[in-house]
Amino acid sequence: MPASNSVELLLLRHGIAEERPGGLDHPDRALTARGRQRTRAVIDALVSRGLCVDRLITSPYRRALETAQIACDAGLSPQLEPHPRLQPGGAAASLVQALSGRVGLVGHEPDLSDLACSLLGLVPGSLALRKAGVIQLQGSGGSWQLQALLRPGLLLGSDAPA
Repeated sequence: MPASNSVELLLLRHGIAEERPGGLDHPDRALTARGRQRTRAVIDALVSRGLCVDRLITSPYRRALETAQIACDAGLSPQLEPHPRLQPGGAAASLVQALSGRVGLVGHEPDLSDLACSLLGLVPGSLALRKAGVIQLQGSGGSWQLQALLRPGLLLGSDAPA
């Protein structure tokens, strides 16, 4: 997937959400209290290390919107843009083609890690993104490089499962 301009791309999976009612996904599932706390701690750790984006584009699903709002409130981005292509099973890759600058995408699994795999030329499933986890990519001239794959536990100084 070529990048027309230089792009710093941050992929952020939503935080820990409520259980699926009846085992089915639902767009109105909110973050849990633990999910909000852990997401805020992850975002604070990123911002304290100087990471920021100019735009933050998010899935319209509640758990992703809440994650993106936490990120904006913490100073990761001044601007939040919901986009239907970032909902589960959406066409996130089509968004990337038109991006330039520093942009964050907030969404779901396996969509975000599959997007990263596609950009990097890896087999789908080669990367996995935990809840509130981050993948950072750099794209220029149609070439992409993995800059970071960060588990929340790594950023927060623990290796407990998320």
